[in-house]
Amino acid sequence: MDATVTADPDSDQPPFNTAPTATADADSGAATAIDDPLNNPYGSLNDHCHELGALQDLACRGAWRSILDKIGRARSLSLLTKPHEHLIYLTYNVLALTKLRRFSDAGNELNTVLEGDEFESSQYVYETYPNHYPNSKGSMVPFALRWLHAHLPSTLGQRQQALDRLYSLLDFIRSKKLNNLQSRSKVSEDLWRKREIFVINTIISYHLSQKEFKVCSDLLNELIGKRGCGNDPFLVSKLGHVQMQYGDLEGAKTTFKVVEDIIENEDDVRLKNLVSRNKALIYILGKDYVSAVREYEECIERDGMDMVAINNKALCLMYLRDLSDAIKVLENALERVPTVALNETVVVNLCSMYELAYVNHVDIKKTLNNWIARVAPDDFDSTCTRI
Repeated sequence: MDATVTADPDSDQPPFNTAPTATADADSGAATAIDDPLNNPYGSLNDHCHELGALQDLACRGAWRSILDKIGRARSLSLLTKPHEHLIYLTYNVLALTKLRRFSDAGNELNTVLEGDEFESSQYVYETYPNHYPNSKGSMVPFALRWLHAHLPSTLGQRQQALDRLYSLLDFIRSKKLNNLQSRSKVSEDLWRKREIFVINTIISYHLSQKEFKVCSDLLNELIGKRGCGNDPFLVSKLGHVQMQYGDLEGAKTTFKVVEDIIENEDDVRLKNLVSRNKALIYILGKDYVSAVREYEECIERDGMDMVAINNKALCLMYLRDLSDAIKVLENALERVPTVALNETVVVNLCSMYELAYVNHVDIKKTLNNWIARVAPDDFDSTCTRI
C-alpha cells in the first residue's frame, strides 16, 4: 500500500504550483530606483512585458498548454520587442514544458538560448541595450530561469549536474547578492534571503531523496545560525522533520519545542497549525494515532484548507482501521476545496484506501479519474489513480 504522510506545506519540494518571477533578477542596481522586482517603475505586469498578466493568470490556473500556445503565437508574430521580454517568455515556456513533464523539450529550449551554462553573457545585461534601457544596469535574467536551469538536469537523470548547478546558484545568491546588501533596499534583501532559503530547500530535497540526512542537517543548521533565520519557525521545523527521518526523535522534540517558544505569543493560524502538525508527527511516530487525529482536527477547525492536516488525519484514521471515515475525510476535501485538495499525494492515498475498502475499487477509481480529468490542471499526473 502506498499511503504517504505529508510533513509540511512549506516542505522541501520545488514550488512548481507558483508562476515564475515575472520580472528580472533583481540584479539591476539601476540608475533609478530599479533595484528589485517589487520596487519598479512599471504600473502593471503588462507594462513590463507583452501580455505578462495573461501568462501569470494562466500559470496560476495550471493552464500550461495554453501558455505554450500563447508563447508560440507571440514568437511567430514577432510581438516581443525587447530583449528582456524574450527571456521572460523563455522562462514561462521552460516552466510550462517542465510542468507537462516534457523534460527533454524544456532542456532543448534552454540549450538553444544559453551559451553553455553562461548566464553572465553581455547579451543578458541591460547595458548592452542602452536604447531600450537607458536607466537600468545589471542582469535581466529572471531568477526562475536560473533555478529551472539548475533543476532540469535532475529530471533527465543527471542528478549530480543538477546538484552542482544548485550549489553554484546558492553561491551566486550569497556572493553576488547577499554580500552586497549595502547597495540594496530592504525589500531586495528580503527577496534574496527568501531565494536563498528556496534554493537550500531544493538542495535538501535532493539529499533527502538519497537519505543523506547529515548534509540536510548541516545545511539547515548553517542557515538557522544566520542573522534572522533562527527565528523562522518553518525553517526550524524543517530541521525537526529531518531529525525524525534519521531516527533522532528526542532531537526532533527539542527542535519542535524551540518552534513553540518562537511563536509563543503569536496569533497567526498558520503558526498555530505548524505547532499542532509537529506535535501530531511525534504522536504518529509513537503510534498514538488518536492523539494525532486530535491535533489535526484542531488544525482543520482553524483552517479548513490545511491539506497537510486533512491528508494526515485521514491516514491516521486508516491506521486506526476506520477506513470509512478516512475515505470521507479525503472525499469531502476534494468536493469542498478541489483546487486546494487535488494533488497526487491525496489521490494516491485515497486510491489506496479504496483498494483496501472495496471489492469494486477499479470502478470507483475510474469515477474518480473521470472527475479529475474535468477539474485538474494540465500538469496533474492522472496515473496516480493506478487504473
